Amino acid sequence: MSLINEYRATRAAIEELQARLQALEEDGKLQQELEFEQRLRQLLAQYNKALPDVVALLDNEGKSRPARQARAKAESAPARRSRRMKVYTNPNTGETIETKGGNHKQLKEWKAIWGSDVVEGWASVRD
Repeated sequence: MSLINEYRATRAAIEELQARLQALEEDGKLQQELEFEQRLRQLLAQYNKALPDVVALLDNEGKSRPARQARAKAESAPARRSRRMKVYTNPNTGETIETKGGNHKQLKEWKAIWGSDVVEGWASVRD
């Protein structure tokens, strides 16, 4: 992109964001929310409390919702089996790579040079 095109695109983006900001500033709901936040922070400061204290107080089980959701999800999800170790032996160089996944730097280089199908042919699975 040429510099002038980038300048024009940036200028247009700034103008659009300024228009959105102006619309938000004129919105009554935003003013109410800002006032609520300000009063809430003053109240927290008055009682020397933090937001996690309030969440813990209001939470009926004494635990945060995300923790309960994660626990429930973990309990309902079946156990995932571990990946098997693959050993790739390069017949051209004699080098070997042991990996459980495909995100290995040397393996990616081999696949770039000789192709994925060829390199996968060099693999053997080890338990």
